[in-house]
Amino acid sequence: MKLSGRLTKILLFFFIPVLLLFCIGLVFGPLGSSFLGKKPPSIFQVPRPNVELPSETVFHVGHFSVTNTLIASWFTIIVLVVLSFVCTYKMRLVPSKRQGLAEAIVEGLLNFVESVCSKKYARMIFPGVATIFIYVISNAYLALLPFFGSIGVIEHDGKFAPLFRSANTDVNVPLSIAIMSFIFVETWGMRSVGVFHYLSEFINVGQMLQGLKQLFRGKIRQAIMNIVFGFISLFVGVLEIFSHLTRMVSFTFRLFGNMTAGEILILVSCFLIPLVFTIPFYGLELLIGLIQALIFSGLTLVFGTIAVSPHEEAE
Repeated sequence: MKLSGRLTKILLFFFIPVLLLFCIGLVFGPLGSSFLGKKPPSIFQVPRPNVELPSETVFHVGHFSVTNTLIASWFTIIVLVVLSFVCTYKMRLVPSKRQGLAEAIVEGLLNFVESVCSKKYARMIFPGVATIFIYVISNAYLALLPFFGSIGVIEHDGKFAPLFRSANTDVNVPLSIAIMSFIFVETWGMRSVGVFHYLSEFINVGQMLQGLKQLFRGKIRQAIMNIVFGFISLFVGVLEIFSHLTRMVSFTFRLFGNMTAGEILILVSCFLIPLVFTIPFYGLELLIGLIQALIFSGLTLVFGTIAVSPHEEAE
């Protein structure tokens, strides 16, 4: 009886109002009004989505253009700094709830890093991976706040430019994170195995030079073999350089494409059926933001582990 009473209350106070709002938005919104051949009421007239792939300029500081995605990235950094200060203010041996939450996040990310690479290199790789994860997921989640895309300025040509736009939907932001990921991976590899040893994996001319020396000494057969295999090693090294560089391209467009598609999906769903139809897509965006942050930081972790692995193999 108690269980059925609870289900009845949930049905009355949640599902029925949501279903009612959905039916109202479907009938009186742009989608239903177009089928009925009527103009939707003014309260249901949602502005038509205007998707701009380049970020819009909000104002100028001298010759420097301040875009809405740049403002959003600054907002993310400010929020993270404030949260870090609040959670770690007056740290104690017996942590408070705020300090415990911060420690749980840090410990979870550290365990994630240690599960992929050894504990010997986890402390070196952890700051870069954790920074990428927190920054990417914060950009994605903060972009779901109501004032993103709804507060802005009117430009000279009469177009509306939002003050805040998801930083992940500007290709420059994913590209900057991808460049930092590339720098992290190469730096970790050089620190762990040495600069010259690490670079020799890409530019290895030792065997070719040995073959040339043998050629001058009259050892024709061995010289030809060493020159051929040396050329193959050099060619493979060049391909490896290109593979490292193309990582930045794949990282950039994976994050940019998924985040931009999610933003367009929310805008279109809100336009077609106002009120509650957009709520499930917000839940989907929460999941996609988490997945993209895990993929970006996880691939950085995997590539970093590969970069430091030759040192372990040598031991």
